[in-house]
Amino acid sequence: MATISEEAGLYNRPVKELWQMWAPRVKAKGYPFNYASYEDMERVMTSLTSYDRDEWAAAFSAVAQPYEEKAMNAEKAGDAKSAMDNYLKAYQYYHMARFPTINSEGKKAAYRRSQEVFLKAAKYFDPPLQRIEMPFKGKPGEGDRIVVYLRAPKKGSAPFPVLLTWGGIDGFKEDQSNEPALMHGIAHLMMDGPGAGDSPVKGSEVAERIFGTVLDWIATQKNLNPKKVAVWGQSTGGYWATKVAHVYKEKVACSVSHGGPCHYSFQPDWAKTQERGEYAFEVFDTLCYTFGQPSYKAWIEFAPKLSLLTQGLLDKPCAPMLLVNGLHDSLFTIKDYYLLLEHGSPKTARFFDVGHMGYTRDTFDMIMGWIYDRLGVQA
Repeated sequence: MATISEEAGLYNRPVKELWQMWAPRVKAKGYPFNYASYEDMERVMTSLTSYDRDEWAAAFSAVAQPYEEKAMNAEKAGDAKSAMDNYLKAYQYYHMARFPTINSEGKKAAYRRSQEVFLKAAKYFDPPLQRIEMPFKGKPGEGDRIVVYLRAPKKGSAPFPVLLTWGGIDGFKEDQSNEPALMHGIAHLMMDGPGAGDSPVKGSEVAERIFGTVLDWIATQKNLNPKKVAVWGQSTGGYWATKVAHVYKEKVACSVSHGGPCHYSFQPDWAKTQERGEYAFEVFDTLCYTFGQPSYKAWIEFAPKLSLLTQGLLDKPCAPMLLVNGLHDSLFTIKDYYLLLEHGSPKTARFFDVGHMGYTRDTFDMIMGWIYDRLGVQA
C-alpha cells in the first residue's frame, strides 16, 4: 500500500541518508535515542532498504526482544537495576519500531509492546510512576478516557507544583522524562498531545479540550497545586502549549511553547520547506495521521484552519509564555514565534542558531530555570 508521501510524489530521503543524519544523534543519546546503542542502531539501519512500515517495525522489534528477555531473567534473579536497564533498552527499540507514529498494524503492535516494557521498567523508578486513566467526554467516535503518567516528588510537601508535558507528532508520553523537575519538588504529569499515542482525539481546531480535562483533574487532586501548573509542549506540541496559554490562561501559571507552529507553518507555501527539511521521514504521513487527514491534498487544505491568527486568539491575553526554537527550523518556521511576539500579551523568547527545537547544551536548563522562576521554586 502506497504511503501518503508516495501518492503525492513527495521527496523522502533514502534510508542510507537518514542513517547518516541520525548517527551523530545516536552517539550523543539525543531524542529519540535515549537508551540506544550505536551498534544496535547501525545494524538495523544498514539492513533496511525502505520505509515499509511493518518491515521497519519488525526489524526494530527483533532487536528489542533479547533485551526484554534479559530484563525478565534479571527480575527472576532479583537484580532490579539490570531489570530496569534492560526494560528501558527494550523500550527504546520498540519505540523505534513504532516511530514516527502508529499508522500501520505492525507499528501499533510495537507501540503496545513499548508501553508494556516501559511500565515494567517504571516499577523501579524512584520516585515511582503511576498510570492514571481519567474520564473524557468526547464526541461520537472519540475515546472516553485520557491516559496520563504521574510522578510525585520525594522532596517537599503536598500540594506540589505541577509540570504538565506533552510531545509532538512523534513524541509520546513515554518519552517525557524530567528528573530535574522531581528533584526540585515539582510533580511531573505526562500526557499525549492530540492525535499522538493514547490520545482520545485527533488534532483539530478544537482538540485543546483534552488539556482542559486534565487541568480540571489536577484541581481535584489533594497532592497537586492547581495554582502552580506549568505546561510544556514540544514541537507540534508547542502549538497546543500556545493554545492552552490562551484558552486556559486562568488554569496555568506559565506555558512553554518549544519549537511549535501557530500560523505560517500551516500555509501551503511552507510545505515545500517541510518536504525537504530536517524531519526524519514521512513528515506529511505523520502530520496526516495526527490530525486525521486522509491525504496530502486534504492536509494542505485543512492546515490553514489551525492558524491561531485566523482563529482570533493571538491578540487575546494569555498566561506567561516562553517561546523557544532554532532560527533555522525547517519543520516549523521561526516566523511563527516572531508573529506571537507581535501580538497579545508580552512574552519571553529565546532563539538559538540551530534547527528544529533549538537544541543546544544550554536549552533544557534554560527552560527549566524559567519554569522554576514562574512556579516560585528555588533553582
